[in-house]
Amino acid sequence: MITKNDYPVLEFDDDKDAVVNPFKWNLDPFSSDKLIITFFPDVMKNLMENNQLELEREISGENPVYVYRFKEQPEILITLGYVGCPACAGNLEFFAACGVKKVIFCGGGGVLDKNIKVGQLLVVEGAIRDEGFSYRYIEPSRYIYTDKNITKKITDYLESKKIPHLTGLTWTTDAMFRETRALVEQRKAEGAKIVEMEQAGCIAIAQYRNFDYGAIIYGGDDVSQDEWDTRSWDKRKGIRYNLVMLCKELVKEI
Repeated sequence: MITKNDYPVLEFDDDKDAVVNPFKWNLDPFSSDKLIITFFPDVMKNLMENNQLELEREISGENPVYVYRFKEQPEILITLGYVGCPACAGNLEFFAACGVKKVIFCGGGGVLDKNIKVGQLLVVEGAIRDEGFSYRYIEPSRYIYTDKNITKKITDYLESKKIPHLTGLTWTTDAMFRETRALVEQRKAEGAKIVEMEQAGCIAIAQYRNFDYGAIIYGGDDVSQDEWDTRSWDKRKGIRYNLVMLCKELVKEI
């Protein structure tokens, strides 16, 4: 049943079925239910050049998606995430239809506080839903939260390894070029530490399809000042590689 609203994005339909539904396609399951989604193409290239990955499946289409497994740990799958909720979280629903039950996301995001250093890790506790995708899965709300038990497993592991980290909210937006000064300050006041483009959607899919999901985002560029500072966030190859290796361990813990 559709809950009517003047604004289409807030019209929520609680019907669990859909015209296009990957769970009705009888897809062949992946060889494992554990998946890392990374936004680090440089790390993926490094792993492939060093013969550490083998192809699990190519998902054909106009923009093909490739899922790999680690040769030495074939129980762990990895894929390169696509930008934005419709692409990244949409693919995640397809992966869930292929049997994925445990997912760790790792990427970078723009910091809303200049004191968050480049490479500082944020364990995502939830997201401000400033996008449209999640509203098709979970009833309208200002925030959406990760599973507290999953978040605790991640933070407990990081603490056991003495890996410094923050916890908190992200701000998920569809419009990277509309992060205005007033919006940055408002989202920061609401508790968001980092801005990114996928978490609200991915968390919504995890809730809707009932699988374990956690995310770690490292502090990247700085959008907290009057002038954008890239801080060369996408060149931090050591941080990015180490974070993927960390996620290999975490996806077994959740």
